[in-house]
Amino acid sequence: MARGVNQNRSIAVILGSSFASGFAAEMGLVPEIVPTARGAVMLHRVPGKTPAYCLFRHGLPHHLLPNHIDWRSNARALKNVGVGALLVTSSVGVLDSEIPLYQPALVSDLVMLDNRLPDGSLCTMFQQPSREQAHLVIQEGLFSKALGNQLRQLCLDAGQPLGDEVVFGYAPGPRTKTRAENAAWSMLGAQVNSMSLAPEVILANELEIPCAGLVVGHKYSLPGQNNATEETVAQSLASARDRLEQVVRLFLTGGQSVAFGNSLFQFGKRT
Repeated sequence: MARGVNQNRSIAVILGSSFASGFAAEMGLVPEIVPTARGAVMLHRVPGKTPAYCLFRHGLPHHLLPNHIDWRSNARALKNVGVGALLVTSSVGVLDSEIPLYQPALVSDLVMLDNRLPDGSLCTMFQQPSREQAHLVIQEGLFSKALGNQLRQLCLDAGQPLGDEVVFGYAPGPRTKTRAENAAWSMLGAQVNSMSLAPEVILANELEIPCAGLVVGHKYSLPGQNNATEETVAQSLASARDRLEQVVRLFLTGGQSVAFGNSLFQFGKRT
């Protein structure tokens, strides 16, 4: 399937743990059940002219560990409501001492050593042979340059410029990483890491949904690197959420769909 203009006009944001309290009420979000072949998914629609949705990956209220999330159903639900631009957010541990905490940054690339979900299954929408199966051919990268530029401009116009782009390392969880594992991630080129974002971006790309990744560091994860504050985990996540929320609101009110920059290759079909 060749690249081209995206006919899907909805936009969406995937939100993490720190958004599970208060954000839905503040935004006046409207719950919407979206059926999929694997079961129903709860999205939350943002009131307004452009169809915009929020997906709370851990549920609302928070009750799902990473290995409990139905990543594929979530991706399919976003496709079913016509999402043509997806912003995936995450609070992250920082593996690069030059990156400041609480500074929103776009993700430029990711390191995912084993293409698997936390339950051990392969991270793909194509679990069984089917007419839809295809190879995801990464051409511009998993993260849409057009969507990244759009986000940068929205933030710049609002006087909230984003930090430098970062490389994301995916660790499936549900446990946190050891000091040796964090050191290894850094050696592999990852500058930040967490238990989310990567599966969502890969599955969305298989459904031809352009993605951007937005992260904020809430702690340093390198051995020997002291954190700048004595905040508890909950407090640090709340601080990260405050910075993420500014960008999320800008995107939900001003974001637009973009063309998909990769392609799906199917043997025996012309592109």
